[in-house]
Amino acid sequence: MQARIRVVVAKPGLDGHDRGAKVVARALRDAGMEVVYTGLHQTPEQIVETAIQEDADAVGLSVLSGAHMTLFRRVIELLAERDASDIVVFGGGIIPVDDIAELESLGVAKIFTPGATTASIIEWVRANVTESVA
Repeated sequence: MQARIRVVVAKPGLDGHDRGAKVVARALRDAGMEVVYTGLHQTPEQIVETAIQEDADAVGLSVLSGAHMTLFRRVIELLAERDASDIVVFGGGIIPVDDIAELESLGVAKIFTPGATTASIIEWVRANVTESVA
């Protein structure tokens, strides 16, 4: 049995809009990946715990609230604290172009802005995330 890419898709913080996250989660699943969607209002601690428990290869964060700098930073910090920095973090949402370079310097591998296609997200995940050996 071939390993599949395992992705946790999460909505950190108080942002209550999850349609985009659900669309991405379904697209990744339909592309053959194993996907766990955490639901709304997750703390960075809950997201990291889920990623570790689910043996995720990647975490996709969706933020529309403007709290992306704080939330993405905290997820990256917690993954490092838990010796799980090998889990690839990517994200999307309403994120100003001016913030993308800083997020990448924190360790966020990729930011998808509004208008990104599900095909481009799938292609990027396949090219940049390695499957776990189960």
